[in-house]
Amino acid sequence: MEVVTIVGGGASAHVLIPFLSTAGYQVRLLTRRPNDWSNQIELELQSIDGELRRTFNGSLARSSDRAADVIPGSDVVVLCMPVARYREALHNLAPHLSPGVFVGTIYGQAGFNWMVDEIVREFELDSVTTFAVGLIPWVCRVLEYGSRGVTYGSKELNVAAVAPRERFSTLEDGILSDLCERPLGKGPFIQADSFLSLTLSVDNQIIHPARCYGLFRRHGGRWKTADQIPYFYRDFDDLSADVLRDLDADYSKVRDALKERFPERSFTHMLDYLALERLSYQSDNTDIRESFTTSQTLGAIKPPTRRLPEGDWVIDTDHRFFTDDISYGVCIAKWMAQELELLVPTMDAIIEWVQDLRGERYIEDGRLLTEADSLAGRFRSGIPPVYGLHTIDDVVD
Repeated sequence: MEVVTIVGGGASAHVLIPFLSTAGYQVRLLTRRPNDWSNQIELELQSIDGELRRTFNGSLARSSDRAADVIPGSDVVVLCMPVARYREALHNLAPHLSPGVFVGTIYGQAGFNWMVDEIVREFELDSVTTFAVGLIPWVCRVLEYGSRGVTYGSKELNVAAVAPRERFSTLEDGILSDLCERPLGKGPFIQADSFLSLTLSVDNQIIHPARCYGLFRRHGGRWKTADQIPYFYRDFDDLSADVLRDLDADYSKVRDALKERFPERSFTHMLDYLALERLSYQSDNTDIRESFTTSQTLGAIKPPTRRLPEGDWVIDTDHRFFTDDISYGVCIAKWMAQELELLVPTMDAIIEWVQDLRGERYIEDGRLLTEADSLAGRFRSGIPPVYGLHTIDDVVD
């Protein structure tokens, strides 16, 4: 029996535990809240209309808030947490990793291979296999934290990057097939040509900033009552869609420049937003705004907000939509654009907007402040220089 340890207790963990334990793995959990977890985890598979189709029941062999209790002896370690917490978590668990371990994440954006390479060097680790799933394979939610989750099914097709590349077949025959295809009957995995392709093929990391920026431009990011706050997806308007389209176009400048600069490299899975959506869902969707406004599973989600003492509601700039998607998202693409001498006005505008809101320093006169504490401080960002990667050639795996 293989031992899989999940790091983090988000919605994905509520899916992984039932699927993996049912498949015969011993599943452990490293979480800040071990006392809130039951030994038995139930996962409901529902239709988008809320009809219960199937229930999966799984079990936790062990849970703890101490890496030393659950990481030693693990064959596979999977991170399920906000991207901005990956690096700190990896440094916490690194001293306890066993030789030959597989270390991966269920959401492989922001240069996950750079993060693992960082701990491999620092802790002199041996025989680590790194893997990253491009996008979270399922739509999932928490019904009761630590005991019940729900999924509405998986994507039609999933992509994962693996290093060394030849280890993909081992993962595909094992844990990757147990994430979707075996329990749900769809969602097989194909191998991505590089981790960089996943880092630059983004959905949430451009959707969230674009929508929040659109809400700020439309409403000032402030509302008198909670009832006035628009829905994040259901009310997705043309302004937000235009921002998303422009931000994706800036990313495409980077993607296209890399393909031109490295013609001998394969970047088959380095995709723009709609191409990625069509690949993942095998859809023929061509309209960004409609893909959000018609979604029943996303319809009830509100923007991240907090209430001020005087009663108004404002966009919450400490939410992961900012800590993940800017410092570990848009800023990475901006650094690459800068090195490739590309103009990316929408990236610049969003980064400047966020730094003003958060009172931090990311950019000045269109140039990233790569040595500023907001980017270069310990675990503050994922831009390549924090890993000692200083040229475009350095980041192409």
